[in-house]
Amino acid sequence: MFLESLKTIWENSGFAALTWQHLVMLILACVLVYFAIVRKFEPLLLLPISFGILLSNLPSAGLMAEPTAESAGGLLYYLYQGVKLGIYPSLIFLGVGAMTDFGPLLARPSSLLMGAGAQFGIVTAFMIAIALGFTPEEASSIGIIGGADGPTAIFLTSKLAPSLLPAIAIAAYSYMALIPMIQPPLMRLLTTKKEREVKMVQLRKVSKLERVCFPIVVTVICVLLLPDVAPLIGMLMLGNLFRESGVVGRLSDTVQNALMNIVTVFLGVTVGATANGENFLRPQTLMIIGLGLVAFAFSTIGGLLIGKLMCWISGGKVNPLIGSAGVSAVPMAARVSQIEGQKANPANFLLMHAMGPNVAGVIGSAVAAGVLLALFG
Repeated sequence: MFLESLKTIWENSGFAALTWQHLVMLILACVLVYFAIVRKFEPLLLLPISFGILLSNLPSAGLMAEPTAESAGGLLYYLYQGVKLGIYPSLIFLGVGAMTDFGPLLARPSSLLMGAGAQFGIVTAFMIAIALGFTPEEASSIGIIGGADGPTAIFLTSKLAPSLLPAIAIAAYSYMALIPMIQPPLMRLLTTKKEREVKMVQLRKVSKLERVCFPIVVTVICVLLLPDVAPLIGMLMLGNLFRESGVVGRLSDTVQNALMNIVTVFLGVTVGATANGENFLRPQTLMIIGLGLVAFAFSTIGGLLIGKLMCWISGGKVNPLIGSAGVSAVPMAARVSQIEGQKANPANFLLMHAMGPNVAGVIGSAVAAGVLLALFG
């Protein structure tokens, strides 16, 4: 009787249902937890994602189970609907807008060129994906990883290629978190020591009128041109208007802190929970992750090359390192430009200069998503 009870308990436990795919994903989850806690690689993103991977690969827990006639469904399944329906990405953009200072971009509008150049990886990965046999919709979703913008990647993929959402979301957020590892070698490879040492003059002061008008003008132009991108651009610019208007401090504070933190937890855990070993460990997934790295690398290269061109045109007044910040990972990419600049010249202070291309990249990746939706949606 006792042995039969133990056997029943064992057969109903998750241990009996463990597969090698689950074990591989559990190891991967622990590695990502290590990077988040010990190496401190964007822990706000990586920690909930890695724990979501861990939860989804504990068999029989049913946290991502769909509702049936006999079962109400798993907790994470319901939270995941915010990802699937594009709610979380738009709310993340609301928070990003409230936290972002567009002043550096307004002070140097030429930063838009570096933000545009940093979308080069999207085109490159799109063409390679097409050559490998992916459909245009799938290739668009893979290419957008090059924008280094997790919410935009999720938003676009949920509309064009929902079946690829787990792999693309994991790839996009993982590469965003690993920017301090991926970008510096490319920055040092494509720039000379003399270029990295360039000191930039202080930016001009941007008036409040410019700051208030900017989100309104950008919303009108972008949404009229690309209506499909209205949820992202609209929320991004609304958040920025909260910040710059100076009359809704409570709303701005709530969006920047409480709302942003809540949505980040839900988004991170549920994105990680989509990476179930049985569905995730497939050749197609590995191809997507590889193409995502190619996209991200070429986006960094595109921004750096535009930065080098602007350095030459300006007679050595623009440090090309800020071009790598044209990817839309705010403010991670700008911080990397600052760190690399100070390594070359301790008197270098590139952070605010790099924020111009960085916020331009946020707008650029959203516009790129709108173009892809208009073409293939």
